[in-house]
Order: sequence, then structure tokens, then C-alpha cells
Amino acid sequence: MLKKIDKYIIKKFLGTFLFSIILIIVIVIVFDISEKIDDFIQKDAPLKLIIFDYYLNFIPYFVNMFSPLFTFISVIFFTSKLAGDSEIIAMLTSGISFKRLLRPYLISAGIICLMSLLLSNFIMPKSNEKRINFEDKYIRSSYNMSDRNLHLQTRPGEFVFFESFNLDNNSGFRFTYEKIKNGKLIYKISSDIIVWDTLSKNWIVKNYVEKHINNFGEKVRLGNEKKIQLHIKPTDLTDKIYNIETMNYFELNEFINKEKIKGTEYIQFYFIEKYKRIAFPFATIILTIIGFTLSSKRTRGGIGLNIGIGITLSFSFILFMQVSTTFATYGTLNPFMAVWIPNIIFGFLSIFLIYKAPK
Repeated sequence: MLKKIDKYIIKKFLGTFLFSIILIIVIVIVFDISEKIDDFIQKDAPLKLIIFDYYLNFIPYFVNMFSPLFTFISVIFFTSKLAGDSEIIAMLTSGISFKRLLRPYLISAGIICLMSLLLSNFIMPKSNEKRINFEDKYIRSSYNMSDRNLHLQTRPGEFVFFESFNLDNNSGFRFTYEKIKNGKLIYKISSDIIVWDTLSKNWIVKNYVEKHINNFGEKVRLGNEKKIQLHIKPTDLTDKIYNIETMNYFELNEFINKEKIKGTEYIQFYFIEKYKRIAFPFATIILTIIGFTLSSKRTRGGIGLNIGIGITLSFSFILFMQVSTTFATYGTLNPFMAVWIPNIIFGFLSIFLIYKAPK
């Protein structure tokens, strides 16, 4: 059962969080408009789309991305105010233990964490789709094309190679398709040109050389034109990295499984996105504990000193996250560990601060 003191702290917590979010969002939108106004005018973006397709979906994206940090600063701010007014001292001297006083903070952080999990994995992907489509049309190009020396695995034991590929007419040049079984090549087809047939949803090879290989030798066949199935589409040959933001948790898992088979160079990036959707919301709880333990004691520096410490720790958290994910993307660090390292480090810090906090 929630007591009056719990409701009081939860109200203070969530109220300060919402106020800080609204304040920061207004500032960010003003700066974003000033930065992108030339693109909107140059590409004749309709006002309705700017408001409803872009900014209406930009706000939850921004809130969800920085909710742990906003939570941390909010806790520092309103808890320092409570400590400065001697309310924390009054609560402790009335018989409430330090751990009991932490309960409403954890409840509030848990609410924000749960909302962030739902937003990241199931709600945000739909809104991200509208936002990204708007950005593709009026702000940036929708993808970057790796059109030279494309080599990928379509299914286990099946490999394709394009010396070059043109997405405008869905045609590739110097194409090779190979099947390997038990470490041995059993089938190969090469052609000068390969074209995607939009009607039959198949590939057409032209001027091809086809080989069937077995223990008795190989059978070679030459031809002018033939339909083949490769289990890929032209869109699978693009480097559309940020489309994973439009996938919910289950779609992202399925996508990653397919990309692992293809052997894409961005697989680490996709794993990082998957794990961040879980780890980042849980950072809310850890940062809440740290914020409470740091600001529950009345200090001579007042609120300003605590807020300064809070901002410093916030940037430290971001720095840890950037460094670890960079090592995972371009190095050998495991993506799961890369994403969770900041939570682990700050988790140990929160335990230490609870142990050292004045009771």
C-alpha cells in the first residue's frame, strides 16, 4: 500500500520529470527548426507534414532517447530541494529508514523504465517510420548504396557476388551465384548481367555459364537468358542502416537472423540497437538510485552543486556508452557487454553510494 509520503515523492518525481522534459523539448524543437528551415523551404515540405509526421513523432523519439538522463537530473533537482528544506531529515528522524525512503523513487523509476521499454520495442517503431520517411523525402537521402563488389550469403551454403549493382534499374554486372555443401562447391552460375523482374519477383541472368559439379566431374551449360531464385531482393543490397528503428522487438530479431546469414558488415550495429532497447531503460533505475543518494544529504553548495555533479555523471554515462559501443561496432568487443558496461559500472557505483549514504 502506498503511504502519503510515497504519493508525495512520486508526485514530486514524475512532476519534475515531465516539467524538465517539456522544457528541454521546446528548446530542442526551436533549435531544430532553425537548423532545418532551409530544407523545409527548399523542398516545399507541407506544414501539416512538418507538424504531424515529423515533430509529432520527433518528440517521443527524443524523450525516449534521453529519458534516463532527464530522470537523473530530475531526481537530483527535486531531492536537493527536499534536502535543502530539511524534509529528508524530518523523514529520517520520524523513523523512516533510508531504504524505505528509496521505495517511492524506485516505483517512479520503474514506471518510467516500463514506459521506455514499451516505447522502444513496440510503440516507437511505428512513429519512427513516419519520421524517417519524412526525413528521407525532405531532409536527407533514404539510403547509401554500396554498389561495388557486393558479396553476401543468402542462405546457409549459398553465396552471391555482384561486381557492381545499379538500384535505379535493378540490374547487376559480373554476377556469380554458388552453392556449397560439406565444404565442396556443387553448383555455380555466372553471368555478365542480372536483372530483377518486378512481375515474377525473380532474377533473370543473361549470357550465363552454369556448372553442376559432382564426384564424376562437372556439367557445363551456356545460355542467353534464365530465371533464377536467389532469396534476396534489390532492397537487400542497400545499406539502409537506420531502417531498424522502424522494427519492433520481434521484427528486429528476425531481421538480425537474416542479416547473420547474409554476413552483412553492419551486424554489430544491429545487435547494439537490440541490446540498447533493453539496457537503456534499465539505466533509469540505476541513475535514480545514484541521484537520490547523492542529493539526499544537505550540502553547503546547495542545489547548484548537486546539479553540477549530476550533469557531470550524466556526461560520464554518455561517454562510457559511446566508447563501449564504438569498440563493439569497429572492434572486437561483444555488443551485449558494450551496451551493458555503463549500467554495470554505474550499478556498482549505486551500491557503493547506498552503503556510504548517511542513514
